[in-house]
Amino acid sequence: MSSTQPTQSHHILISLGSNVDRQRYTQAGITALSTHLSNIKLSSTYESEAVGFAGAPFYNLVMSAYTTLDIAEVGRLFKEIEHQNGRLKTDKKFAPRTLDIDLLTYDDVICVEPVVLPRPEIEYHAFVLEPLAELVPTIVHPNTNKSYAQLWAEFDQPEQKLWIVDLTWRVK
Repeated sequence: MSSTQPTQSHHILISLGSNVDRQRYTQAGITALSTHLSNIKLSSTYESEAVGFAGAPFYNLVMSAYTTLDIAEVGRLFKEIEHQNGRLKTDKKFAPRTLDIDLLTYDDVICVEPVVLPRPEIEYHAFVLEPLAELVPTIVHPNTNKSYAQLWAEFDQPEQKLWIVDLTWRVK
């Protein structure tokens, strides 16, 4: 009889965006993530104007997945995938991105270290909240105790325009 404990799987929500060679890098990010995560589900792909700088429009989507990694390991994995896809550490916060991968939630964890969870932009960026409301409408945001569908219904930022793009991504 083995004395090792089974590894617990954690539900994570991820945002993925790109505004440089968008189809190539979005697919590369999904492919890389699918080799490390399980039970991946994707929202529709949304196109949005760049926020905070003048640049090409972004493709954005949200992923639901499961992992046995801890929060810090997930963060390192995301940074490694970004780096492998041409993202530089010197990139400014508001600048073009080959690939931008952010951990939005990790189960119902609320923390500030090793990263702030849930990510604050869930509540103020339409390109994060609308895909969440589409993909996981009944899941409740850990801080607000409101579902993502309810948060989206209450969202009032008409200057953030989004368009669904008819794209299909390959998930391993």
